[in-house]
Amino acid sequence: MKRKYKILIGVAVLLITIRLILPYVVLHYANKTLANMKGYYGHIDDIDLSIYRGAYTINDIYLNKVDTVSKKQTGFFKSQDIDLSLEWGALFHGSIVGELIFDTPKLIFTKDKVEIGDVKKDTTDFRHLLKAFMPLKVNRFEVNNGSIHYADNTSTPKVDISLKQTHILALNLTNATSDKVKLPSTVTAQATVYQGTLNFNMKLNALADQPTFDLNAEIKNTNLVLLNNFLRAYGKFDVERGTFSLYTEMAAKDGKFIGYVKPEISNLKVLGPKDKHDSFFS
Repeated sequence: MKRKYKILIGVAVLLITIRLILPYVVLHYANKTLANMKGYYGHIDDIDLSIYRGAYTINDIYLNKVDTVSKKQTGFFKSQDIDLSLEWGALFHGSIVGELIFDTPKLIFTKDKVEIGDVKKDTTDFRHLLKAFMPLKVNRFEVNNGSIHYADNTSTPKVDISLKQTHILALNLTNATSDKVKLPSTVTAQATVYQGTLNFNMKLNALADQPTFDLNAEIKNTNLVLLNNFLRAYGKFDVERGTFSLYTEMAAKDGKFIGYVKPEISNLKVLGPKDKHDSFFS
């Protein structure tokens, strides 16, 4: 009996030791991965493990783009917390999938990365990064209080426009709850856009070989005055007042697309008393 107790105590001590050391091992591996990404450099402050729920939380992560010539770093992504865990509900449907929850993330696209090919490359690289940290297929993806920026520090004036207070929820991305619905996955999003609002709703087949979705979205009552830096930088004018809205519906199937985009500008005033001092060309 004494020998059995000694073995049990030894196993318990070993498990506790592993549990205490494991977060530091995972943190070291994660930071090594982030430091050796081609074209990027990142760092994580801390990692918390929750073994009982099959999860871990990444605290204070950032990922910068690195110029291959000057080695200068430009902010690309950061997040206060990222929670990666098993989706227990999907286990009852016979699928082992994970879920990702981002708390206060910030994503920045800079001027040299606004071409569609470059944005696609950034998105692909970021997806590879997530796969390194979450080897399971992701079935649930959520963003809380996020922001998405477009920045141009080379323009006059400098430009930094963004969606803020962004909430994104994507469900059933891997068809874990198998059924015969043609568009089983859903993506919804809400954000504030310069005193206006964004609402986005999409149903899709995330596993289809070709884009297969049905979406509707609207931006309502964006205050154009708050976008004057953007208008001055790229349009060489500003506005005294006005609101911008945009409405769209679109669907895709078998390589074909159908839909519309309807922009709307209301109560617009470009010239005001202070503009009398501007040059003729302005």
